[in-house]
Amino acid sequence: MFCMETVAKIRRRHLVHGETISGIARELRLTRNTVKKYLNQSEPPAYQRSAQPKPKLGDYEALLIGWLEQDAQRPKRQRRTAQRLFEELQGEGYGEAYDSVQRAVKAWKQSQRRSASTQAFIPLLFAPGEAAQFDWSHEQVELGGVVQTVKLAHFRLAYSRQSFLVAYPRESQEMLFAAHDRAFVFFGGVPLRMIYDNPKTLVDVIFTGKERRFNPPLPRPGQPLPARARCLHTRRWLGEGAGGEPRGQCARVAVLATSGFR
Repeated sequence: MFCMETVAKIRRRHLVHGETISGIARELRLTRNTVKKYLNQSEPPAYQRSAQPKPKLGDYEALLIGWLEQDAQRPKRQRRTAQRLFEELQGEGYGEAYDSVQRAVKAWKQSQRRSASTQAFIPLLFAPGEAAQFDWSHEQVELGGVVQTVKLAHFRLAYSRQSFLVAYPRESQEMLFAAHDRAFVFFGGVPLRMIYDNPKTLVDVIFTGKERRFNPPLPRPGQPLPARARCLHTRRWLGEGAGGEPRGQCARVAVLATSGFR
């Protein structure tokens, strides 16, 4: 496509000054068909950007991407807006315009959505009482007028989605076992296996594949287990196998369940 100035010159010389198509083509060294093409258009061609320029972030791009990846792991209400990220980049010395940050944030989010849409998951079916998922979360509560952080133990049965939650002041193995005791009393039984997301109260080191080094008080598979730890004998870790286990069910639990197995 010719530049806008050339197109305007063709139309002005023919429509205003009355020059012939052959004369315009000869003077501007164009073909007659090219001159006719732009004269026959009802409206002058609008400018179209061939590609959006890359945001001028420079050395701050890696820092911004790191912040976006951190926010992706947080609840939605705790994620920073593009404006907030721009202000924090300014605090790090960034001196360019807000538009560059906004475009970079938008492009990153679009790439994440495209990546998520290409993932495939194998639906899993569970028998009643076959499995339950456990995970910890950190919540803010007000106790005696003081806002404090508590650790919330989440349990969810894989078949019925029945849920149980209990709060503790900290995350430790003693409280891990106490939470399991209370959950199994609530459910009225013990699932055949438990699904864990490698909590630090259970796993000390994660190796390649399925290998784990467990915390010292926790017996290894095949060793005698105390009654309160028996549920851990058939543990399974999230991410094993195609599609993995239903990661994140516990994170979506909002209220305590009030009935047993269904």
